[in-house]
Amino acid sequence: MTDSNTLLVTSTQEGIGKTAITLALAKSAQDTGHEVGYMKPKGTRLQSAVGKTRDEDPMLARELLGLDAEVHEMEPIVYSPTFVQEAIRGREDPDELRGRVVDNFQALSEGKDLMVVEGSDRLETGGIVDLTDADIADAMDARVLLVCGYATAGDADEVLAAARSLGDRLAGVLFNGVTDAAMEELTDDVLPFLEGRGVPVFGALPRVQALAGITVADLARSLGADVLTADASTDVHVERFTVGAMGGNSALDQFRRTRDAVMISGGDRSEVQTAALEASGIKVLLLTGGYRPASAVLGRAEDENVPILLVQSDTRTTIDRVEDVLRSGRTRDAGTVERMQDLLDDGVDLDSLLGLDD
Repeated sequence: MTDSNTLLVTSTQEGIGKTAITLALAKSAQDTGHEVGYMKPKGTRLQSAVGKTRDEDPMLARELLGLDAEVHEMEPIVYSPTFVQEAIRGREDPDELRGRVVDNFQALSEGKDLMVVEGSDRLETGGIVDLTDADIADAMDARVLLVCGYATAGDADEVLAAARSLGDRLAGVLFNGVTDAAMEELTDDVLPFLEGRGVPVFGALPRVQALAGITVADLARSLGADVLTADASTDVHVERFTVGAMGGNSALDQFRRTRDAVMISGGDRSEVQTAALEASGIKVLLLTGGYRPASAVLGRAEDENVPILLVQSDTRTTIDRVEDVLRSGRTRDAGTVERMQDLLDDGVDLDSLLGLDD
């Protein structure tokens, strides 16, 4: 095994900012003059359901960190639905897969001061081939950073369970995307409790609007949607969706109770679309079935600076796709990583976390 310092970043849930944190840590170490490598053993954010195209995260890492390694070297296992089916049928060899991961890791870590390894969105991913993130940490002799969200004190249950599964490999916990309303309880009560139970905590990062959700432009790109409003801005962020499935008045009441939302409805539902344009919390209309909206709706959307997207798929299929995109969080770019670097610089002891000497 290599002598390089290795940090594996994993999380307890999807869409919590693990990728941005992983790359920000790698970039921060690189910015201080250290040789840094990156690896994501199991590719789960695939651009194809059958894994014909690979995970987007290693591609971004390769670009941001200026790495020479090929994507297939950084991501030796394409953890697609097809792979999972084959593994369950006994057509994947866990020993061969583990050997492939270790061999690639050793090659990538050659000459590096730090290897940053991006884990899965959930600790249990990979269990069918004996390659959970805990298994990979053992294979790489890695320290583990556990990234968690926080909403209520009950979330401590999940953190404790994850800490137990990682054992002595756990370097510490980092909470991310914590709202102002939850921050006081977390810092005053939960963090001391966890540390009292032997769970080290590196800190808690606040929720930042620019890092929450995805932009409308990213949503349109991920769905392959047409943007019907030429002048409405697509830089606005959305974090959730609502479905326009009722009449205009009822829909307006529903829409006014949400914020930073995508409204999904059939393209022929003019009354619902008009109601959505009256609610400040609706940031974009996503119309299904290939039906273009009425010209009056388009004109109103342009006036209100609310973009309208159009997809050919039906409403049920579109809902599933939007849910998947929002959950996985597609806003991953150089700007996202730079903003996360600033948050980490302000809120975390990076020297301790990265284990690097100046």
